[in-house]
Amino acid sequence: MTKWVVDAKDITKVYQMGEVEVHALRGLTVQIAPGEVLSIMGPSGSGKSTLMNILGCLDRPTSGEYSLNGESVATLTDDQLADIRNRGVGFVFQSFNLLPRQTALANVELPLRYSALNGRNRKQVATEALEAVGLGDRIKHKPNELSGGQMQRVAIARALVNDPAIIMADEPTGNLDSKSGDEIMHLLRKLNEERGTTLIIVTHDPEIAELTDRVISLYDGRIKE
Repeated sequence: MTKWVVDAKDITKVYQMGEVEVHALRGLTVQIAPGEVLSIMGPSGSGKSTLMNILGCLDRPTSGEYSLNGESVATLTDDQLADIRNRGVGFVFQSFNLLPRQTALANVELPLRYSALNGRNRKQVATEALEAVGLGDRIKHKPNELSGGQMQRVAIARALVNDPAIIMADEPTGNLDSKSGDEIMHLLRKLNEERGTTLIIVTHDPEIAELTDRVISLYDGRIKE
């Protein structure tokens, strides 16, 4: 097993907005151990989303080195990035991002369409992921037949289905009432303990951050000690 599942060194990200350069990240170094549960906090505009996009292989840094699970990703092509993202990262978003006309099972199966599994095996793996999040009896339900908390569980099952090195959750409880939010955090911690999945949670909620092993606070594109 690699020493660090996430090893990002001196990461910068500069956006060109017309004639203005926006420095979203200014030389960040972040290392995350396998199985760690980490939260990223900071005010709006601090660089949280930019950092998440780079760590999740949705974007590449302007400069710096980044390795995910021992594989250097900073200089990969878009196709190579997409491949690593599909194999190594599971995403959970505040807005669930489920396909409204598809069943829970079909939504969870989606990332497996790029895998070597055949249709029957894909269904089996997706069903097991839904059972792992407590929705074994809801696999044929569509999103509009589920509560917010259940929809987020489907999204977590979809994130888990490829057995990724890390799960990145962006405000995973942001659209939920406090009871459902507590249940989702409890579920994420349980999956972390049972599967050893590394969790990176972007949140503005100090109560959510308290439930993680370590908090990184960002301010103006830098880590605030």
